[in-house]
Amino acid sequence: MKWRIVLLVALSAATPGFAAEGAPTALPMDVPALREQAKEAGIEHVYEGPWEYFVGGGVAAFDCNGDRFPDLAFAGGTNDAALYVNHSRPGEELRFAQAEEALPKEARDKVTGLYPLDIDGDGNKDLIVLRVGENVILKGDGACHFEKTNRNFSFDGGRAWTTAFAATFEQDGRFPTLAFGNYVDRSAPGSPFGTCHDNVLIRPREAADGTPDYSDPQTMTPGYCALSMLFTDWNGSGVPALRITNDRQYYRGGQEELWRVDPGRPARPYRSTDGWQAVTIWGMGIAETDLDADGKPEYALTSMGDTKLQTLDEEAEEDRPVYRDIAVEKGTTAHRPYTGDDIKPSTGWHAEFADMNNDGRTDLFIAKGNVQQMPDFARFDPDNLLLGTFDGRFVEAGEPAGLARATRGRGGAVVDLNMDGMLDLVVVNRQAPVALFRNGGAMRDDGRSPSPMGSWIAVELHQDGPNPDAIGAVISVRLGNETVTRRISVGGGHASGHLGFVHVGTGTAERAEIRVKWPDGDWSAPYRVFAGNFIRIDRQTDHARYWYPIRIDEKQKTGDQSASLAAEKHP
Repeated sequence: MKWRIVLLVALSAATPGFAAEGAPTALPMDVPALREQAKEAGIEHVYEGPWEYFVGGGVAAFDCNGDRFPDLAFAGGTNDAALYVNHSRPGEELRFAQAEEALPKEARDKVTGLYPLDIDGDGNKDLIVLRVGENVILKGDGACHFEKTNRNFSFDGGRAWTTAFAATFEQDGRFPTLAFGNYVDRSAPGSPFGTCHDNVLIRPREAADGTPDYSDPQTMTPGYCALSMLFTDWNGSGVPALRITNDRQYYRGGQEELWRVDPGRPARPYRSTDGWQAVTIWGMGIAETDLDADGKPEYALTSMGDTKLQTLDEEAEEDRPVYRDIAVEKGTTAHRPYTGDDIKPSTGWHAEFADMNNDGRTDLFIAKGNVQQMPDFARFDPDNLLLGTFDGRFVEAGEPAGLARATRGRGGAVVDLNMDGMLDLVVVNRQAPVALFRNGGAMRDDGRSPSPMGSWIAVELHQDGPNPDAIGAVISVRLGNETVTRRISVGGGHASGHLGFVHVGTGTAERAEIRVKWPDGDWSAPYRVFAGNFIRIDRQTDHARYWYPIRIDEKQKTGDQSASLAAEKHP
């Protein structure tokens, strides 16, 4: 059989005259010039509300209409949640328009977070909506309209205060397993600062009509006020476990958690007898990456005061989740504001690993902001952009990149919004407008005229049948003597998630070799591709094309002009 891929090519170049809102940089790597332009792009949205909305404030980035440009759905708290459809042209200014009636009324109010996921495998992205009250599953129609489908999927959204979510496809599962993380139990004595609510894990059955049946939830008790959760294959076993980060403020003898989710058995937490070591932080967000491509992921855990960066201890016994913190040696503590005169501890929320400057090294974005007016923590607490260096450490570049702003960040997404090969940034702020940063390229020494950064590839996976987006797959990209990996997951961050192209910076490399470890553990053949391309890998097909996503009329449709190309297979 011939192995082939699909290549989608977009325009790629820094815009002349594009400058970040910051000073020139002297850092030993390219610093992306980020310019905030939400209002210019057509996005005006605010997340706000009383104490139930001190946490949450998420955004979902995903393609809701099949044009491959990421659209954005925002939580609103006491404001309505909103969907903004992407009308940007490749390589040009960001343009969005609100789809006024896209979300049903019962899924617009009291929203804390949103995650995209194709639940029933029909090829259209659906939305999981987290709320203070009943959670909602919205089924997408492929044209950016959504309908509540709780009853059709036998899903009881409950009445909890939900602040975390994750999903995975278990072995031979047709539909995804869903995990919901809940915060304070508002009905408990002593609320609002009383007892944490239990979390919920739901493994689906297939109903007689072929739809998912989510009527049999497992209560995960005790809960410790979850603010982020993520399914992770921490030991490379092929069976994901559920990592949960919890808010220390409401602990009743609680800690961070890792739950076993073994096939055919009820989920249970790892205990000290399993090697799990108690860690107590004000856990806000979680992000996963594999810094050394050894198949064992590292985790960034945001908190009040510092950020943890955990790696599996090399001396730990096999199959025992014993972790050590490497944040100090790697330079990711992010424990105080990096600019200004406020030296009180920081408060971290959304965390996300990505290559913001296309140099082939993984970077870390952290949304920051005081919970409300907590006097023991920094009031001016700008978001972090920690850029990876050649020696595996990270250095702060938030100020020269243009992120030193007096906002209170919550959720976010690092995603290429105009398909120019450079990652843009969306940040949801509490009681302030959403921030939308366009990446204009690498800032030059004069701080005024960005230049092109390193090259890149962006990979989209597809497989027939269940789990069409290949949730749980690992994309391995070889760049010369180095390897970069990305895992496709739904969860993590803080109340925010995205699905679509997976971005990898390639630096000076003009070619890359891609292999895919599919969710069932099978590896693809290696593909050698040219950098600077969007790449679609379809597990079942044997053809390849260049695709040119070009906006062709006033209705902003996407043109599909393609040409066949045989991919190279290398045993």
